[in-house]
Amino acid sequence: MKKIIIFDLDGTLLNTLDDLADSTNIVMKAFGYPQHSKEDIRNFVGNGVAKLIERAIPNGKENKNYNKCLDMFKEIYPKNMYNKTAPYQGITDLLKNLKEKGLIIAVVSNKFDLAVKELCEKYFPNLIDFCAGENEKEGIRKKPAPDTVLKVLEQYNLKNNDAIYVGDSEVDIQTAQNSNMPCISVCWGFKDREFLTNNGAEIIINTPTEITDILDD
Repeated sequence: MKKIIIFDLDGTLLNTLDDLADSTNIVMKAFGYPQHSKEDIRNFVGNGVAKLIERAIPNGKENKNYNKCLDMFKEIYPKNMYNKTAPYQGITDLLKNLKEKGLIIAVVSNKFDLAVKELCEKYFPNLIDFCAGENEKEGIRKKPAPDTVLKVLEQYNLKNNDAIYVGDSEVDIQTAQNSNMPCISVCWGFKDREFLTNNGAEIIINTPTEITDILDD
């Protein structure tokens, strides 16, 4: 029986796409750059906000305004991240069920750390035992490096075979592989079943209740 379940955040627990898209486009408009569709943003996310902005602006990091755009996004997004964001259907009930089963629930994300903590507190109060976002300034590499996952295990004195990882992207599949633990890939998030299959997903689910079924088995 697993003792801890480690979730990605965006596209797995929370549908954050609209607020990410709106915040990105506020920055694009401010600097006179083209606006992006939600589908564009869907393809840009997954590797942290620095990579999101790099992908969104013309010429990426070579753009003279790259750092200014990134700083503006970090200022804008926290003011807009509650506008349209919401848990996916069935997620809150799933987390409550997992807590009742005695599982530790953790969240690791490539979103910046403050936003991760605030979002978890707002949408899942008293349901998340541990959450961590991007914190490379402290020497903790972002996913798919295993650093944040290993930090969680160390916190609770657990081993990788005590854990299962749940995410919605290729970054999550790679993170689980690098952490030497099984991965459940969800197809209600930012990537579809075909994409996940092509990127090595072995367990793909359509609804949150399937997670409890897998754990019970």
